[in-house]
Amino acid sequence: MKLDLWKLLKVNLSKSNIANTTPFGSKRIASVDVFRAITMFLMIFVNDFWTLTNVPEWLGHKAANVDGIGFSDVIFPAFLFIVGLSIPYAIKSRRDKQQNNTTILKHVFKRTLALIVMGIFMVNFENINAQALIISKHLWEIIMVIAIFLVWLYYRPFEHTGKHKILLLQTIGVALFVFLAAIYKGGSTGHMEWMKTHWWGILGLIGWAYLFNTVIYIYLGKRIVFLIMAFIIFQLLNIQEFTSFTQIPTFKLVVSASMHASVCAGMVAGSLLLKYQRLNKEPVFIMALLILAAASLIYGFLMRPYWGGFSKIRATPSWTSVCIGISAMSFLMIYIIVDKLKFSLWARPFKIAGTNTLTCYVMPYFVYPILVMTGGFSLFEGLSDGNVGLLKSLLFSFAIIAIVAMLNKIKIKLKI
Repeated sequence: MKLDLWKLLKVNLSKSNIANTTPFGSKRIASVDVFRAITMFLMIFVNDFWTLTNVPEWLGHKAANVDGIGFSDVIFPAFLFIVGLSIPYAIKSRRDKQQNNTTILKHVFKRTLALIVMGIFMVNFENINAQALIISKHLWEIIMVIAIFLVWLYYRPFEHTGKHKILLLQTIGVALFVFLAAIYKGGSTGHMEWMKTHWWGILGLIGWAYLFNTVIYIYLGKRIVFLIMAFIIFQLLNIQEFTSFTQIPTFKLVVSASMHASVCAGMVAGSLLLKYQRLNKEPVFIMALLILAAASLIYGFLMRPYWGGFSKIRATPSWTSVCIGISAMSFLMIYIIVDKLKFSLWARPFKIAGTNTLTCYVMPYFVYPILVMTGGFSLFEGLSDGNVGLLKSLLFSFAIIAIVAMLNKIKIKLKI
């Protein structure tokens, strides 16, 4: 019997409840978790390239002065898109619990602060002066991760130990942060520096973009047209960062508008999915997401000759738009495969990265210094070049996910 996939898809699209039992749970949209899991897996993978030699050029990051997009350049924008995708459902969940805007905002600010603090410490580690520290820079990094876990561990499974003990552990974590900041030395030997925001770090960029977009959604999210307007404004702000076509001095909303636009695009997509899922008109959502993806790709390529071409490092408007188009199209494909065709078993190996994402991101900062201090990298001699090295990095990414999965079994995970 010939299988008509289009008929199968149409039948599945007529079912409004996309949160059926899946390997990712019955209360979550499986495709969002799968997309997040794959993105985090790939982020760990490409972040391991620093340990390799002869990485194919198309896989790496393009230099700031090069007009082009490497595979590594599309991973972070995809994660920003996912942050936006999750915002409408997160706010709806809190409102379903009868939380008012003030309560929700307190949570948003608390979460943003956590991301910014972690991001600042991580980016400053990259600029640390190892010779000027009173301890090994690798020990400094390990202590940083321990502090992160002590402050932001998901303590609910351990509430039986008592609130005072939990508060003591969090206080120790804060004290460790203070200690690391107090002994920090950065910059060159002739020009020592203390901790700076630099470019805020990956988590800091996410934090600021998450903050601005969530506030927009809290107050304007009931009208998708307002979210689309916000998306257009962020795109225009991204343009003004590269041109003087107006008399208004260039400025940023703390970080580049590119970050805000990527999150806002995901937020628009999440709002459309939430709306048309409720109306049992998911084919309309699919068409809308196709339009968003196509329009972003076309706009990005048309604008390539202007305002800096494609550049992740400089966060140019053309790079921003093309990455939004890639993210939207990627999510649409995963949504159809996982939520509509119910084919999700293939994603089981990535599962934990979609639900314990922050733990997965932080874990390499703990594993790398241990490998350095114990001589563990010597085990990979001869395994870090070319295709063999890429295989090693893929296995490293799976190893990080496996470690996080084991920690999850004993209820150890980060949550902000």
